[in-house]
Amino acid sequence: MPLRALYVDFNSYFASVEQQLRPELRGKPVAVLPVIADTTCCIAASYEAKKLGIKTGTLVREARRLCPGLQLVEARPATYVEYHHRLVAAVESCVHVERVLSIDEMYCELLGREQQREQALSLACEIKSAIANQVGAELRCSIGIAPNVFLAKTATELQKPDGLTVIEEEDLPGCLFGLKLRDLCGVGPNMEKHLYALNIRSVERLCRSSKAVLRRAWGGIGGERMYDRLRGEWVPDPLTERSSVGHSHVLPPAQRSHRAARSVLHRLLQKAAMRLRSYSMIAGALHVQVRRLDRSSWEKRIRLDPTHDTLQLLDVLNILWADYPAEGDAAPLKVGITLADLYEQSDQSRSLFDNIEARGRLNAAIDRLNLRYGKNTVYFGGAHQALGAAPMRIAFNHIPDPVVEGD
Repeated sequence: MPLRALYVDFNSYFASVEQQLRPELRGKPVAVLPVIADTTCCIAASYEAKKLGIKTGTLVREARRLCPGLQLVEARPATYVEYHHRLVAAVESCVHVERVLSIDEMYCELLGREQQREQALSLACEIKSAIANQVGAELRCSIGIAPNVFLAKTATELQKPDGLTVIEEEDLPGCLFGLKLRDLCGVGPNMEKHLYALNIRSVERLCRSSKAVLRRAWGGIGGERMYDRLRGEWVPDPLTERSSVGHSHVLPPAQRSHRAARSVLHRLLQKAAMRLRSYSMIAGALHVQVRRLDRSSWEKRIRLDPTHDTLQLLDVLNILWADYPAEGDAAPLKVGITLADLYEQSDQSRSLFDNIEARGRLNAAIDRLNLRYGKNTVYFGGAHQALGAAPMRIAFNHIPDPVVEGD
């Protein structure tokens, strides 16, 4: 069974970029935050911080308790995107990048002699050297090499940071037995519950289960794919389509009010609508969510005639927001907007009442002005109080385009 996949996983990526750019942070515990506030949580931590128990999701006040000398850094998404593209170019200078999986993960398909163990190891070392020389020595990565992408990704988890691990056919399945179920890509909290219900409580038990049992656990062909992947078979990922476009923002203390939260939601929706148009798509549903300081949440979802018109979407948002509890309840902490049920713009039906062409020209003009002269050159008034809020963010499976989504 040839080694067909080489997977690159950058270690503590956001924190490593900060340590590369700021030498005074090197060798120190660093936490990257969405905003500098004790009420938020860490979105990334350096390995020095991880050794002290600080990880993604750790509350800042808890992180400070674990490490009084912790260096807190506000995230710079545009910088991380810039470094992402530089890193892709560095890897590409050694071997073709077949697919970018996230801001800090990518894989390459090995061909010909590259599939031999020694050649693959030599290529991995070449990649690490290219990253250090072309981008920076603080940008370390773990590289996994295996017969398929799933196992190559799993191999990156076996040695961090700066690891290099090869999984060959003769290593399977024993090399996986030390992992927890949740360490495997495709096994989240809900799937773990399904597996437990079938008395599968370890990776060893999972590997020894039949294809029929895994099909039952995954509810279909996903279980068959997992069975084959665990055995090193090359299983192409099914094609995926964009299902939603959204933005969220943790509110700094000064914006934790009913009025300010509404303004931030307006800004988030205007950004999401512009993104939607850049994809030539329309949305058939709008979802609004608010998480509050007392850990309660409020959310509303409504279906609508598919559109990407900002004014129409803002009208719907105002209708939903009218149901939000008045001032006096727990203050809002985080707000989010999601446009869902996406369709190609060409599927949009002509309305008997709305002037789609006129609205389309208005949206296009606003987009052109904002792209040319900077965001907030033209905007709808509901976002006026939040023009400096909700900067560009990086989701796990979405690498933002600074031209469209920059601040």
